[in-house]
Amino acid sequence: MPQKSGAGGPPAEPELHVCLKDILRCSGELAVSIAARAKNRSYPVRAVIIKQGDRNSAAFLLIAGLAHALKYGAEGQMVLLREFRTGDFFGAITHNEPGADDAEVVAVEASRAAMFAAFDFMVLIETHSCLGLALMRALLRQLRAADEKVTQRIMLSAAGRVYAELLKLARQGDGRSIRPAPVLAKLAVQANTTRESASRAVNDLLRRGLARREPGALILVAPHRLEEMIV
Repeated sequence: MPQKSGAGGPPAEPELHVCLKDILRCSGELAVSIAARAKNRSYPVRAVIIKQGDRNSAAFLLIAGLAHALKYGAEGQMVLLREFRTGDFFGAITHNEPGADDAEVVAVEASRAAMFAAFDFMVLIETHSCLGLALMRALLRQLRAADEKVTQRIMLSAAGRVYAELLKLARQGDGRSIRPAPVLAKLAVQANTTRESASRAVNDLLRRGLARREPGALILVAPHRLEEMIV
């Protein structure tokens, strides 16, 4: 049975098998069986889930939150490779022996994941088609996102990428408001540009009256104008 939260405390998290049932679209009985082979892991904001260069022998299924796969260059430059949301897989999902990870996976929001030993994960995929199908759906989502990033990098200016990211964030809400207000360093990583370029792009919108700041939010005054500036 799920544990009850204390009076006035946060609501109890759903049990792992309940989350797996929804994500994998499988029966409750099968979800219980799969959950028995996994470990429930929780990560606070900015926690490192996988460290770049470490030998990792675990596969992860994100069941809540948001995580980024980041790669650091020799001079400390950082590139956002992938964004993981609920239902996405990462880690040792294609092999069952430890291997060095080429990226660092960091929790951007408080996150929760089901962690499988790589060998167990491969056995489960071979045994249960629902897990294989969920992995396929997740990899296709990531492929589409990667294609979009490559296209934007080739076709759009740095400012255009920032504007596209702002519109994307606004459309996750009412289409105009970004709450909480975007952190420039994070916005720059998501737009694959520098913090200075992101700052100039946002300040230009503020100066021209196309955006305004409110407590805890950035408001896009004319989203249609912003679309026209994505070049």
